[in-house]
Amino acid sequence: MLVRGGYATGATLAVVPTHIGRYEVLGQLGAGGMGTVYLARDPGGDTVAVKMVHERLVADAGFLARFAVEVAAARRVAGFCTARVLDADVRPPRPFLVTEYVPGPTLAQVCRSRAGCRRPRSRRSASGWRPR
Repeated sequence: MLVRGGYATGATLAVVPTHIGRYEVLGQLGAGGMGTVYLARDPGGDTVAVKMVHERLVADAGFLARFAVEVAAARRVAGFCTARVLDADVRPPRPFLVTEYVPGPTLAQVCRSRAGCRRPRSRRSASGWRPR
């Protein structure tokens, strides 16, 4: 689903912003318990993924502390293991995390296309592991 300038269906049911920080939002990619992920463009024209924390979590000091720790840890992960962290702002009013955008199917789409994923296959798919 990619939504722009209107209401998105799913977990947030909120108006999709046009900008998050210095990033132009192109549409919504997904949403979960922690936040909403948007497809965006950086000032240089590159496509990125921006995860913006749900507004209801911003008042939770404990959550913000954990989010800051997670962002710091994600910055230390090697780029070949996951999408590289490009930017972040962990402060209110709307903390966000910017990563490389990696196009492709979601894990749920991969599982559906294979008539269901068993747990070990799901883990391999999520890690990017492929048999030779």
